[in-house]
Amino acid sequence: MSAPTIIDLFSGAGGLSCGFEQAGFRVLAGNDSMSCAGKTFSAMHPEARFYPQPIGELSPEEILTDTGLQQGELDCLIGGPPCQGYSVYNHQRGMHDERSHLFRDFLRMAEGLAPKWVVIENVTGLLSTDNGSVVAAIESSLKELGYEDVDHQVLKAEEYGVPQERRRLVFIANRMGVPVTFPLATHGKGLHDFTNIAEAIGDLPELMNGEDKGLLPYRNLPHSNYQRALRKGSHRIHNHSAPKLGAINVERMRHIPPGGSWRDIPIELLPAGMKRAKRSDHTKRYGRLRWEGLASTILTKCDVHWGAYIHPSQDRSLTVREAARLQSFPDKFAFSGSRTEQFVQVGNAVPPLLARAIAGEIRVAMAKLPGTKSEAEVLLEIA
Repeated sequence: MSAPTIIDLFSGAGGLSCGFEQAGFRVLAGNDSMSCAGKTFSAMHPEARFYPQPIGELSPEEILTDTGLQQGELDCLIGGPPCQGYSVYNHQRGMHDERSHLFRDFLRMAEGLAPKWVVIENVTGLLSTDNGSVVAAIESSLKELGYEDVDHQVLKAEEYGVPQERRRLVFIANRMGVPVTFPLATHGKGLHDFTNIAEAIGDLPELMNGEDKGLLPYRNLPHSNYQRALRKGSHRIHNHSAPKLGAINVERMRHIPPGGSWRDIPIELLPAGMKRAKRSDHTKRYGRLRWEGLASTILTKCDVHWGAYIHPSQDRSLTVREAARLQSFPDKFAFSGSRTEQFVQVGNAVPPLLARAIAGEIRVAMAKLPGTKSEAEVLLEIA
């Protein structure tokens, strides 16, 4: 019995695809207009077709022809339309932003491909945009397309083993008559302990501020299950070079203990604008991570001026590989492009472990239908 299939729209580097692949899905195609993300996606999913054009220039008919699928044969269409228009970090968010309408292109593709399942992920800010009208529009549109079983839920990445506090809004829909369910948490109180930063990046080589040694061997043997899992199939470390910060920032970092922030920097060393800040303001700025803690949300740049992106014990900011580890990308997942472009790809991605949990829940639901693998077989595959 062949593996269930997915197509990933607005794929970026392919975090969703990576997680679905880990849960036993086969990636047929991806689409994104960011060229460096396309190079990463293609290198990491060599058997998949990649479409580098804006989604408005892509048709379902073209995808069906290229993949050899008939309408209705695709198992799952997944993706995350660009979210800047509705992000809580964008204070001018709203339906007037043209990026807020790109989900309609996703729905156009869903109509043309007629997949059995649809998964859409986005930022939680979507819930409050226009008093929830965007969420209602997505669900009503899916129902009009025949996806009567549709629901949404906010999922916390750290509850699925990701060493990072991250919230994502996830829609799941199907036209198979199967009730929609979301994956139960595996980590947290009464469950597995959260994966901490030491377990996530403690085996990576030390670097000085601005140091770039190219491909590196591992510093030591893995000392956590998380490291063992992410190192599988990799013998060298990609994307592990430290951004070069100016001397003043290096001096500032020396005053910040693990778990500390800008409040620990002597006032004479603070940027001019921050000297006037209230102690209650900018809580994450110049934050240093704690080995035993979780990372804050990995954004599209790990800038110490804006968040807690200082290494727990080294006076430097995080590398792309460390950010990727905190997002749960496997080490064999190498990112293309400049360092700036690599950070964008990592920060925009859905953590693969979160995607894997969603995909596993869908595979279990698929097992309830005739002509599919049993639930026991599926659970064994994705364990």
